[in-house]
Amino acid sequence: MSSHTGQSAVTVLGLGPMGRSLAGAFLDAGVRTTVWNRTPGRDRELVARGAAGARTAGEAVAASPLTVVCVVDYDAVDAVVRRPEVTDALKGRTVVNLSADTPDRARATAGWAAGHGVRYLDGAIMTPTPTIGTPAAVFLHSGPEELYRAHRPVLAALGGTHTHLGEEIGRAAAYDIALLDIFWTAVAGYTHALALARAEGVGAGELAPFAAGISAILPPVFEQAAREVDSGHFSEPGNPLTSAASSMAHIVHTSEGHGIDAGVMRAAEGWARRAIGQGHGADGLARIAELLSRR
Repeated sequence: MSSHTGQSAVTVLGLGPMGRSLAGAFLDAGVRTTVWNRTPGRDRELVARGAAGARTAGEAVAASPLTVVCVVDYDAVDAVVRRPEVTDALKGRTVVNLSADTPDRARATAGWAAGHGVRYLDGAIMTPTPTIGTPAAVFLHSGPEELYRAHRPVLAALGGTHTHLGEEIGRAAAYDIALLDIFWTAVAGYTHALALARAEGVGAGELAPFAAGISAILPPVFEQAAREVDSGHFSEPGNPLTSAASSMAHIVHTSEGHGIDAGVMRAAEGWARRAIGQGHGADGLARIAELLSRR
């Protein structure tokens, strides 16, 4: 049993797959855990493992100094915590919101919390449910550092690494959005590649080992691009934008020849050709980040 036993308590609001994983990790660490979900019945397994099942959200948050919220988005957060009885119960307590949404929504929720005497930390979970409670889990947090430090021992029960990104409340959501941009763009690109390969008679299983090799190339590419964007120096003689645009055009041509939508690659090629048109053809692809950042 963990040293958390009898020394700390937490409430988990939201018992979807991730919420159940969070509550389970707290229980495994010996943290006294109260759970609640809008849909009745989802707490049965957790209650059987030792969690306290609350009848209402207000009762749930009143049971612990710390409430962790994990629901589908901030509309769902608002629908729970902004009910008068829940807001009253949260006064003087801390909410760690691990729901996913935009940085602006995080800031708006923090403003609401400050106006109602609720201590607030925003956060993001960057790994899937099986990682929760294991060393592979990754959590990002933003908000008052003193508040983060006060609750860090209980949050540690969730396993993995926890990074406090700063006191600006929207930072965790900003990281989340940017990192998910990488993930979903990459997965969308892979599914498109599978369709393109299939059209040319190449099976998905045949392509997959080589796709893994492509993914292994990316970490140093990411690091180099980050250095270029931060420094403002984009020279890339080995893979200039002119070469990248030509390669993208081949993908578009082959895709559309098979009747496969190439809208995503057409957009990327368009960015590259805009940069080339502005005289940056000898630069690397990272130049596009500056192009897209302009208002």
